[in-house]
Amino acid sequence: MNKKDKYIFPAVFSIEEDGISVEFPDLPGCLSCGDTDDDALYMAKDALELHLYGLEDEGEPIPEPSPISSLNLDKNQFVALIEVWMPPIRDEMAEKAVKKTLTLPKWLNDLAEEKKVNFSQVLQNALISYLGLKKIKDKPSYHSLLKPKRHITKK
Repeated sequence: MNKKDKYIFPAVFSIEEDGISVEFPDLPGCLSCGDTDDDALYMAKDALELHLYGLEDEGEPIPEPSPISSLNLDKNQFVALIEVWMPPIRDEMAEKAVKKTLTLPKWLNDLAEEKKVNFSQVLQNALISYLGLKKIKDKPSYHSLLKPKRHITKK
């Protein structure tokens, strides 16, 4: 799947007594809502970013957006084009913490717990060193992670 950096999709805003609901006709399941116009617009953008990221991450195709003129609206509805720029979203999602399960000898675990070792920090530091990064700021961007992976061998 070829990922684009910018997407623009029409969102249908439905004004109801209890707020504004938002749906994207081309993206089933991409729904949001808000109490005010500003809130609904913000939430629509957020929902679109996360939905498109999920499709990209799963390797699912992203449909072409429908022309606004093809949308049939009710009296209480209006359409707005929602634009998202994906590179910072991809970087933000790549930065999220990931839980890992690992195994180590009980004696080592006991000693580390006795010394109040922060296992996550030690593992991060060890991986940074092992991968030849100077510091956490040297971490690769999401785009560089998409390059073909090289096998890292222990020196």
